[in-house]
Amino acid sequence: FVGVGSDEAIDLLIRIFCTPGNTTGGGDAIMTTPPTYGMYKVCANVNDVAIQTVPLTPDFDLQIPEMLQAVTPQTKLIFICSPGNPTAKSIPLSDVRLIASSVNAIVIVDEAYVDFSSVPSATSLVNEFDNVVVLQTLSKAFGMAGIRCGFAIGPADVIQLMNNVKAPYNVNKLTSDAAANALKDTSTLENNIRVLLEERALMEKQLLSLDFVEKVYPSDANFLLFRVKQKANELYKTIADRGIVSRFRGNELHCNECIRVTIGTAEENSKFLEQLEGVYKELTA
Repeated sequence: FVGVGSDEAIDLLIRIFCTPGNTTGGGDAIMTTPPTYGMYKVCANVNDVAIQTVPLTPDFDLQIPEMLQAVTPQTKLIFICSPGNPTAKSIPLSDVRLIASSVNAIVIVDEAYVDFSSVPSATSLVNEFDNVVVLQTLSKAFGMAGIRCGFAIGPADVIQLMNNVKAPYNVNKLTSDAAANALKDTSTLENNIRVLLEERALMEKQLLSLDFVEKVYPSDANFLLFRVKQKANELYKTIADRGIVSRFRGNELHCNECIRVTIGTAEENSKFLEQLEGVYKELTA
């Protein structure tokens, strides 16, 4: 299935497999594992579908026994973001395999950041299970977020339903042509990934050298999540006001005083670090 970003696939899967009725005390449910990508919740709410949450551990691992225990007959979709957003952590394929083999629900593995990870894609599980769907996108490693093009790889019957329900001509010709050209020649992609991984390692090292940075989480994505001693929200806002936008994540579970920063060019990364250090000194003087 090819859609308008991965978000269209998320919405379609909820519309196809979940009966609405949350506001009247009925209907089906999806399961998420916060902290995670916000669109699962948004799409569920729009479609009046209940949301079951089983949080990740503080180290951002799945709590599989708790997930399996929380599954009910109403649980139709289980969303696993791997690598996670904002966690940047990949979920082992063994975890996905265990969940898929234990539930009567569709397990959706959202792999928007998979190109930056050393953990293999869950697409290898699609032929093994009839209830695994994998989402990917051209928005991250390909750097083509503006064309809005995403994919769902899954069992033939699920993909057929998605194609039956989607709007006609959902992907325009300009997007289609740009996507086809990008996929024909992946040398640019491979170079982008190589450079980004080098910059990510350097940025991690530089963040760790700052005395007010308490932790930099390991990353399988194109961003780093890190914790500062204090004033993370003010820090984020002030840096944004000066033209460099990161993301404050301190209001999410296990992410107290955390900021998420996307890896840019060497020059962009240096400017961010310079502002981060300077602004923190100003705020704590």
